[in-house]
Amino acid sequence: MRALLWVVGVVAGVLILLGLVLEAVRWLAIIGLIALVAVIVLAVVKGRQAINHQMRQR
Repeated sequence: MRALLWVVGVVAGVLILLGLVLEAVRWLAIIGLIALVAVIVLAVVKGRQAINHQMRQR
């Protein structure tokens, strides 16, 4: 009986940890996508500023 309780406890702990890890991975993926979009937007803005700066010098 004691071994069965240990097995159930360990399985429950593993499932809880797995759920937390999967939740963390999902949030990290969302944060990564937001950061990627921010980098792309900044690159476009900086590129346009550089092009405008070159046009003004000519």
